[in-house]
Amino acid sequence: RSRKGDQRELRSHISTPCCAGTKETAFISAVTAAGLVHSVTRSCSAGNVTECSCDVTLRHGGSASEGWHWGGCSDDIHYGMSFSRKFLDVPFKNITGKSGSGLVAMNLHNNEAGRQAVAKLMSVDCRCHGVSGSCAVKTCWKTMSSFEKIGRFLKDKYENSIQISDRLKKKLRRKEKSQRKIPIGKEDLLYVNKSPNYCVEDQKLGIPGTQGRECNRTSQGPEGCNLLCCGRGYNTHVVRHVERCECKFVWCCYVRCRRCETVTDVHTCK
Repeated sequence: RSRKGDQRELRSHISTPCCAGTKETAFISAVTAAGLVHSVTRSCSAGNVTECSCDVTLRHGGSASEGWHWGGCSDDIHYGMSFSRKFLDVPFKNITGKSGSGLVAMNLHNNEAGRQAVAKLMSVDCRCHGVSGSCAVKTCWKTMSSFEKIGRFLKDKYENSIQISDRLKKKLRRKEKSQRKIPIGKEDLLYVNKSPNYCVEDQKLGIPGTQGRECNRTSQGPEGCNLLCCGRGYNTHVVRHVERCECKFVWCCYVRCRRCETVTDVHTCK
């Protein structure tokens, strides 16, 4: 697909009636921006992009007194972050023509929060050199964390996201007047509108609800019946599965199988 087509799809996704300005939108924006940085930077380090490579700013540096120097191929997140800003931020502001609105400012902040998460979680890896592994000298380079770790970081930010006023004055500000003196961090996720009730079906907002959803009775996670069914309880019914099993090739020339039957309990939300 074209680059413009991808941009239109991203913007339409985060502006749907059920999601606009919510903490879920904030999380989607941040993860999208972080994922773009991570993917582009990885491609740069692997030599798959002609416009970038390793981070050359770290070459020939280090600390001789401490016995280490920069080497290897450090991930160049500067190019990845720049690409992410051009792809996600600039077209968004140009098309809306409302770069001063609170909703647009919120989206741009959340995009940047995702990028900052990648930068914050950068780590330094080193390799030892010396006789018999003495580690007399170390070669070090900077590398991005796994996207799983970045995702967990952003998930924590999502769970502690900050509601802001939808009226943008000089800068973004918290909705609660008593908390407005508390600064908003560049890694915080922001939202304007409270999330709808995802437990109950709402056809107007495109929310399917959780009634009839299959759940795991023994799990305490998001797929567990306690959480997924939103406290309404669940139904249990027995399902029988019949399938071919213990198949063997018989000379010559056909396959002989047994019919195996399994019985399982299936739980669905009320």
